[in-house]
Amino acid sequence: MGNWSRFNIASIVLGFGFLYLPIVLLVIFSFNESKLVTVWAGFSTKWYAQLWHNQALLDAAWVTIRVALISATCATVLGTLAALALVRYTRFRGRMLFSGMVYAPLVMPEVITGLSLLLLFVAIGLDRGFWTITLAHITFTMCFVAVVVQSRLLSFDQSIEEAALDLGATPVRTFFAITLPVIAPAVFSGWVLAFTLSLDDLVISSFTTGPGATTLPMKIYSQVRLGVTPEINAICTILIGIVAIGVIVASVVTKQREAQRERDERAAFAQ
Repeated sequence: MGNWSRFNIASIVLGFGFLYLPIVLLVIFSFNESKLVTVWAGFSTKWYAQLWHNQALLDAAWVTIRVALISATCATVLGTLAALALVRYTRFRGRMLFSGMVYAPLVMPEVITGLSLLLLFVAIGLDRGFWTITLAHITFTMCFVAVVVQSRLLSFDQSIEEAALDLGATPVRTFFAITLPVIAPAVFSGWVLAFTLSLDDLVISSFTTGPGATTLPMKIYSQVRLGVTPEINAICTILIGIVAIGVIVASVVTKQREAQRERDERAAFAQ
């Protein structure tokens, strides 16, 4: 604590408190016995049990999970390919335009992205619903995957790939046998990030949704406008748990992969 002043410590405490204290209170009051979300009346898990009887929330949760799984998987594949193109092919016609199109959703306001996608779907006559939400989520999550994977590819030792090619491996086999295992932690982290962003999105989903395609954030927002209920606290706590588990798993997998890579490199040099 040598160079840490009281002001620095107080700033950190207040900053983290401002960010995480509301989440802690939400989790605590999800176990409240009372229907009043601001009055503690004892510990109870009945609101979690009642979630299973709330068919509207269950349907919205099922739509959200399906959209997140499909969009995260597609965004991971496309984002990885985009990162490979930007890192390995530094000079090709239209590279600047391609790079700008890939990373535009990072800085584009979600309202503009959602409205643009809505106008596109209307122009091509595509009925809004489950698949339009999925396509929209792929569009805005792909750039996050590309950033994560690109950062790993920039530090990748390409001499390993060149050695595999010199030994007769095809480019495709080299990618799946050499490149992909090395960048796998970044790819998995990108997938978790895309899944989390899709799970949490409200604005873009609101623009691109249709009949029978209400996501969980949309359902929660519509109910919160009429008043917060303990069931909302319970479902939000479950979402927080899912995201937290995903982040922890991604962190553990990344550390294990990095440790394994360092052991393999030391073993290779030792030989």
